[in-house]
Amino acid sequence: MAVQSVNRSVSVGDLVREAEMSLLECKVCFEKYSHEQPRRPRNLGCGHVICLSCLVNLLDPQTQTIECPFCRSLTTPRSDCLLLLQVLEFLGPALSTTPPGLGFTGPRAIRWFPGALTCVQTFGGWGKLINPNSLAFCRKTGNMAVTHDGRSRVKIFGPDGVCAQRFGERGNGPENIRYALGVTITSDKYVVVTDAGDRSVKVFDFAGQNKLCIQGVFSLPWGVQTTPKNEILVADNETGSLYLLKIDFKKAELKSTTKLPISFCNPRSIAVCPFTGFIAVAENLKADGCKPASSRIRVFSPTTLKLLGQVDSFGLSLFLPAILDVTSISFDFHGNLLVADAANHSIGCLGKPWEFPSYKPVITHGLSYPAAMSYTDENTLIVLDSGTHTVKLYAFDWTL
Repeated sequence: MAVQSVNRSVSVGDLVREAEMSLLECKVCFEKYSHEQPRRPRNLGCGHVICLSCLVNLLDPQTQTIECPFCRSLTTPRSDCLLLLQVLEFLGPALSTTPPGLGFTGPRAIRWFPGALTCVQTFGGWGKLINPNSLAFCRKTGNMAVTHDGRSRVKIFGPDGVCAQRFGERGNGPENIRYALGVTITSDKYVVVTDAGDRSVKVFDFAGQNKLCIQGVFSLPWGVQTTPKNEILVADNETGSLYLLKIDFKKAELKSTTKLPISFCNPRSIAVCPFTGFIAVAENLKADGCKPASSRIRVFSPTTLKLLGQVDSFGLSLFLPAILDVTSISFDFHGNLLVADAANHSIGCLGKPWEFPSYKPVITHGLSYPAAMSYTDENTLIVLDSGTHTVKLYAFDWTL
C-alpha cells in the first residue's frame, strides 16, 4: 500500500507540473496566468487565450480588434477565461508548494529530462519575430541570426537577446531577400542566407551590407551550413543535390562551386560537426502509396564522403510511437546528433552516427514547432520555436 501511495503522489506531481507548463502560462509572453489584472487569461473570439497585458499590447485601438498571434484570424477580445481561472484556484496550493528541483525555479526555468535541461532564456515573441524559420549562432561573438517573414528578413540578436541589427529588406534586388529558408554565420562573421524567392545564396556582413549574390546555380536552395574550413554547404531541395561553395569573403568573390556526388531526396536541413567535420543531411521522404511522408538522416565523412550512419522513420519506429518530421539537425559538444521533431513537438538525440538507430528524448514538453536549432561551445542548445515565434536557450548537462 505504501508503494502505491508514493507512485500516486509522483503522478499527481507530474500532472501539476504539466498543467503549469502547458496550460497556465501565456504563450505570447511566457508569464504565468494569475488573478491579478496584468496576467488574467482572456478569451479571443477565435478560441485562443492570452493574458490581459499581451491583449492590450496587440489590440488595435481604432478597430478594437486583434490579429490572433496563433491562428492569424482577425478577432475581438472576449471575457476572462473562467476555466483557467478555476484551474488556477483549484491548483493554487499545489503550484505554490511544488518541491524544489521538481518544478519551476522561475517564470522561464523549466525542468526537463533525462539530462537536466533548463530553459534559461527566452526572447522574441509575436511582433518581434514573424514566422521565423531558420537560425544560426556565431561562436566568436555569441550573436544569433534569425530569418523570418518581417520586413527585414534577417535579425541579429546579441547574447542578451536584444536585437542589435536587422537587414535584408523585402524586394527584388540582389541586396534584398524575398523568402529566406536557411542561414549560417561564417568564422569571420559573414551571414549567408538561402533565398528561395530568386533561388540564390546571398552573403552579408554583420552591418547588413550585401557582399555577394550567387544566382543561376540552384533550383530551390534550402539548408546552409559553414564547414570547419569556412566553406559553405548548400542543400538544393528541388534537385536533390548538395553543393560546396568556396568563397573569398573579404574580396566578395566566389572561387568555386562543386556539386557533391551524392543524390538526396528533398534535402532540407544540414548540420556540420565543428570538431570532426562530419556532414549530416536531413531528407524529407515523399509519401509512397498508403505510407505517409517520413524523414531520413544520413551522416558522411568530411573528405571522402563515406556514409557513416543512416536512420529513417521506419528504423526509429522501434523507439517512437509516431513518425518523425525532422525540421532541423545539429551536433552537440560530444559529436552526438540532435534532431528537432515538429510532429511530436520535441527534440531527441540519435547518438553518434555509428550508433544508429537509437533515440534518446531530451526535450519532450514546452515546444510548439521547433523549426531550427544550434549548439554552442558552452554546452547550450538554442532552439527556434516557430509556433510561438521565440528563441529559447537550454542549458545541458549530459553527464547525468
